[in-house]
Amino acid sequence: MAKTIIAVNAGPRKGWNTDTLITEASRGAESAGAEVRRFDLFRLERYTGCISCFGCKREKNKGRCVCRDGLTPVLDAIREADGLIIGSPNYLSELTASFRALYERLIFQNLTYSRETPCCNPRPIPVLLIMTSNAPDTMYSALVENYRQTLSRFVGPAEALVCGDTLQLKDYGKTDWPWTMFNPEAKQKRHETVFPEECRKAFALGAKLFS
Repeated sequence: MAKTIIAVNAGPRKGWNTDTLITEASRGAESAGAEVRRFDLFRLERYTGCISCFGCKREKNKGRCVCRDGLTPVLDAIREADGLIIGSPNYLSELTASFRALYERLIFQNLTYSRETPCCNPRPIPVLLIMTSNAPDTMYSALVENYRQTLSRFVGPAEALVCGDTLQLKDYGKTDWPWTMFNPEAKQKRHETVFPEECRKAFALGAKLFS
């Protein structure tokens, strides 16, 4: 029976950096024989982050978020899956609000507040976290490592792929005012030479994690 991998895009832009890397990682997982089911968080029905109702802390709901909204199918699918690919762009030195909403509910449902058994997740699954940013690769190392460690602790063994200095626009000259912080030619060259290598890394990680 084929493994089922859930791929989650926490970015809004179809066909751009985050979306492309998630697609490549998914292709890698498929090359290893997995079936991939995908969710795009910006296209779901309305949802929120954790509302601190503590329903998941009751024995009958152990490890299950009881809030019912657009994220419920995603959480249910992850709970039954064999692996998770999740990606987000970096906005204002953080991952997107959509990512945070899912992250809060994914992690908190497995947090018990018990010293003896701090996590009630009975079925750890491998995770690939992808972050894209227009800043250098190393600028948010601590941020990504914190997410990776928490995902490893409460969801399953996680790896991270960071793709920095990304191309944001096809034509920087068409903006209403000059984006003088960036060198458009250098951005385009990196997109043409480095980004394809990042795509190959995403493919390889998808194949490795879920083979």
